[in-house]
Amino acid sequence: MTGPIGNQYSNPRNRPGFVSKRRPFWLPASNYYSITVVIGLSLFLLAWGILHDGGDETPWITAGIGFGILMIGAVILRELVLRRARNRYLALERQFDRHLSSAVSRIGSDEGRPEKLTIEKNEKIVADIRLKSDAAKVLNKFADAHREVFELCHQYLLVNERELRRVGSGSPRIRALRKGRSSVSRYHRFHLLAWAQIETRNLTHEVAGLVDSSEKASVLQNALAVIDSALEYYPDELSLIESREVLTEMLASIRVTHFVEKAERSEFDGDHKTALNLYRDALFYLGRDNIKSAKRDAAAQRITFEIERLRQIESESI
Repeated sequence: MTGPIGNQYSNPRNRPGFVSKRRPFWLPASNYYSITVVIGLSLFLLAWGILHDGGDETPWITAGIGFGILMIGAVILRELVLRRARNRYLALERQFDRHLSSAVSRIGSDEGRPEKLTIEKNEKIVADIRLKSDAAKVLNKFADAHREVFELCHQYLLVNERELRRVGSGSPRIRALRKGRSSVSRYHRFHLLAWAQIETRNLTHEVAGLVDSSEKASVLQNALAVIDSALEYYPDELSLIESREVLTEMLASIRVTHFVEKAERSEFDGDHKTALNLYRDALFYLGRDNIKSAKRDAAAQRITFEIERLRQIESESI
């Protein structure tokens, strides 16, 4: 990491891309059992039809037994397996938050006259951050867990820098502060990169389930904001740079496809002028990032061909 610590660790909650805390998904009982009944009835009717065609004289009995087993299994799955897993997660999260509150309460503020960060306090804060880090690794797939760790690291690093500026030369605190800074910087990097990876993966998965191109573009913009936030801390991190390139390509593809499809519809409706303008917009978005690739070159050639073709049609109609 480069640059002064005060600029480098500006408040991450004010950056784009940060999300509010989410609870684990839990489908309401009415919805869960309604879906289960629909699935069960579908299987019941399917089994009944198969058994009836097979010559079974009482197909509804066998199908009904299957339906009953399915419903019992659904109850066991929700009330025992899923509820226990959810409760374990919530217990871990509460423990996680206690560690956070404990650590934050020990970290001073630049406001007023902050207490001196003694060697003992420094060691305790670093130990609390270590516990927080371990808890986040248990909740590894949850982006918020990693976010909270690197935000806590951010707070500590601000205080650490403040104390290093104020400490007298030859003080035994210097070694402890530098050691704490080194450890917490590693936690910061690990959890920020984990947060960025998980958050962007969740957002790109969300894009896959969308149909509207504007909604897709909006979600991809959020994913890019996440990567850009992380790049402010680690501008040379290869994984972040590569992720940004992939997301930029996805966003350009969605926008260009959107304009091309609208242009094709306009041409089909006989509105050649609008189609021509839309193709030009597509060409503009294709080149605005100044990124060269074989895929982009091929798309640009196709769009340029369509523009020239429409120009020819327009000139012939005059």
